[in-house]
Amino acid sequence: MSLAVGRGPFGERPAGASNLPGLPATVLYLEDRPRRVRAVLGGETVADTDRVKLLHETGTPAVYYFPAGDVRTELLRPSGTRTVSEVKGTAVYYSVAAGGKVAADACCAYPDPPPEAPPLSGYLAFTWEAMDAWFEEDERVHLEPRDPYHRVDVLAGSRRVCVEVAGRVLADSGRPLVVYETGARPRYYLPADDVDAGVLVAGPTTSRCQYKGLATYWTVESAEGRVHDLAWTYAEPNAEAARLAGHICFRQERAEVTVTVDGRTA
Repeated sequence: MSLAVGRGPFGERPAGASNLPGLPATVLYLEDRPRRVRAVLGGETVADTDRVKLLHETGTPAVYYFPAGDVRTELLRPSGTRTVSEVKGTAVYYSVAAGGKVAADACCAYPDPPPEAPPLSGYLAFTWEAMDAWFEEDERVHLEPRDPYHRVDVLAGSRRVCVEVAGRVLADSGRPLVVYETGARPRYYLPADDVDAGVLVAGPTTSRCQYKGLATYWTVESAEGRVHDLAWTYAEPNAEAARLAGHICFRQERAEVTVTVDGRTA
């Protein structure tokens, strides 16, 4: 949900309008990412650079590209796999062997990209899921690279936010935290003290946001039975979203939920 994904300006469903003439179906944008980035497999650092580049591609999460000189190429084995991209050229794949583990076809390079493509020659990219861990500086990065065009603002508000489920008021607060996140609708996080905790049952579901942290979910006991995963909280949010601790957010897009802000449906 940023530059080239979803509602981003180069995404499949741009949220706004521009005067850019006839964008191609797939846009590529390669830029410097001035921070130290590491990829780890089997406890060994496979790539370590402060010269990483970030490739944005329509419909695809951003990808780190490492200078070949900052990759332990002795850990790479040509796999023989080739794929062809109309916009990037022919990809050559390598398996990665490190720390007693082998990740097949986990690294690729575009040695001869088309002239109109960004200058990818001399760089190597790794499949995110194939590596055991990724780091920016010494901070663990989850899910995908942090996108410089994705922003999360946590703002204190004073509007009255009410939450109803099956006609019962579960929360009523005049001190919400409003989260504005790139490409997403505003979310209203309410202090736990302003929520009827008696109807909330902790469930097994979790999800992770690389910007906010690990979320745990609540099931709601309503007159019509249990409604699963209807609310969530970040017990130990990331530093940049630390204010969310102790707050609960409800899925306002679910049919069972009515969220109003100053009397208007959110």
